[in-house]
Amino acid sequence: MDYEDNFTEYFGTYEEDDPPVSHLTHAQVASLVFHGVAFLLGVPGNAIVIWIMGFKWDKTVTSLWFLNLAIADFIFVLFLPLYITYVATGFHWPFGKWLCKANSFIALFNMFASVFFLTAISLDRYVHLIHPVFSYRHRTLKNTFFMIAFIWVLATLIGSPALYFRDTLTLHNNVTICYNNFHPTDVDLIILRHHVLTWVRFICGYLFPLLTMIVCYSLLVCQVKKTATLTSSRLFWTVLAVVVVFFVCWTPYQIFSILELSAHHDNYWHDLLRDAIPLSVSFAFINSCLNPILYVLLSKKLQSCFSVTFSELVKHTLWEVSRSGTVSEQVWNSLSLQQGEASELETSLGEISP
Repeated sequence: MDYEDNFTEYFGTYEEDDPPVSHLTHAQVASLVFHGVAFLLGVPGNAIVIWIMGFKWDKTVTSLWFLNLAIADFIFVLFLPLYITYVATGFHWPFGKWLCKANSFIALFNMFASVFFLTAISLDRYVHLIHPVFSYRHRTLKNTFFMIAFIWVLATLIGSPALYFRDTLTLHNNVTICYNNFHPTDVDLIILRHHVLTWVRFICGYLFPLLTMIVCYSLLVCQVKKTATLTSSRLFWTVLAVVVVFFVCWTPYQIFSILELSAHHDNYWHDLLRDAIPLSVSFAFINSCLNPILYVLLSKKLQSCFSVTFSELVKHTLWEVSRSGTVSEQVWNSLSLQQGEASELETSLGEISP
């Protein structure tokens, strides 16, 4: 996922007498800072969410979505020290081929799993609030577990090319790089595979989820005029904040990944991408530590008391979020009650009518 990921011919510019990189650019130093922050905040933050959602409370549909989103982020931040070491040592990979493959796979796996879970949460919100009767009948724990398993399998399949193409190469200066070995010699095949994987990643991991979420939230916002439930829902604003932050963090990386395709034909892009992609990658990766922070900032307790702990603030927001899982049941019961009252009225009218 770093700026040197997709070029095999690019590394041919190294000469035998080239020394290892002795200093980092400002962009690379900033990238290291972002990655360090993501690791230091992401590990305890996501661990707290997993502990609360996974072990302290009963399972609900909503809590399962947020639990698995935290698991995806937690797995990723655990691998961040490998990438931090890679950049800090001047892009020297000392961990071997299999960790090279695993590290890149986990990065892609996290991106796809996170965006798929966010898409599922958005669709779940839409069905939950707009189609309460359908939600009451089909929005069950069993169906949720099935969808969660499907998302994990789908994210694994789409991220699996990294397990095949990622490779290590030791240069003449004894620096080992971790890169995408699309083909040893065939430049046309290198370009083709690079284009295919980049566009699949963009469409499946960014464009389609983005359009789906825009449609879902546009339809939900249209209901604001009809009911105050949506605007007062802690879950609605929590999910919306998580979705917006995800796309703000990942949009620069997706843009530069597409621009990177032009580097096969224009050397001008090499200098730009050398600084731009490390920053965009670090900006994307820091998203994995932001969700627990958002839960804290959105907590009502934060507005009234600053003496509570981080975990208590997270727990309070997640409790409000998980509690909203009963909305459909309340709507369904209300509809059933109204239908029952209507039936009783019709019966009474029938008895007194001549």
